[in-house]
Amino acid sequence: MKRFHVHLHVDDLNRSIGFYSQLFAAQPARIEADYAKWMLEDPPVNFAISTRGSKPGIDHLGIQTDDADELTALKARAQAADMALLDEGTTTCCYARSEKHWVTDPQGVAWEHFHTLGNIPVFNEAPQPAPSTAPACCAPSDSRAAAKRAASCC
Repeated sequence: MKRFHVHLHVDDLNRSIGFYSQLFAAQPARIEADYAKWMLEDPPVNFAISTRGSKPGIDHLGIQTDDADELTALKARAQAADMALLDEGTTTCCYARSEKHWVTDPQGVAWEHFHTLGNIPVFNEAPQPAPSTAPACCAPSDSRAAAKRAASCC
């Protein structure tokens, strides 16, 4: 099964946790000082918010897979469509260790395809800039800057 993923940058984490908890009628599955995540079943969505990012709004979208084979199929579809692909392989970000790659749509919206391998106790294992200026999850801003941004983030 695949799960849709949305990551938003918010200015006020506690206020946003309250709002989305009411909206979804569910408490977050994970809360950190700069991050919260809901793993909703109906509809199946991995919805995350964080105070990391440059401005409020959508940071990136994505598809989370349940297994490595589904991730491989998504990667093959992106490659067959001749999309610019940034393959991060196994990496850490958003309090998780994942296998992931990125594509960027024609409007510049970053799409993350990933398979979560496990949780970690920190946002990522690389040195981090201040939360208010740090990118949410190494989301490439466009295909030309993708490799540079990933190298500087995760």
